[in-house]
Amino acid sequence: MNLKELLLKGQNFITLLNQFRIDVNDLIIKDEETLFNHETGKNTEVVKESVWIEGKSNDGLVNLFGTLHYNLLNKLAVFEMQGYEKVPIIH
Repeated sequence: MNLKELLLKGQNFITLLNQFRIDVNDLIIKDEETLFNHETGKNTEVVKESVWIEGKSNDGLVNLFGTLHYNLLNKLAVFEMQGYEKVPIIH
């Protein structure tokens, strides 16, 4: 199970995506593979990492920045947003 699937189990994260009108299918957690390869996560039950989540809406790209708290043993993940930016589509 990847981090995106874990996050989508939480109603708060789905509400956040709906607020920005981000399509779940167009959601990317940047550098997700490096989060799993990090030495900290191997010996710790709960890992806290800064992340950048990119999503697409009808208006363009939405970049969400924040902290990801996750526990792969219990299959839990929570995103704590600290900021965002919208990049409009230029026609």
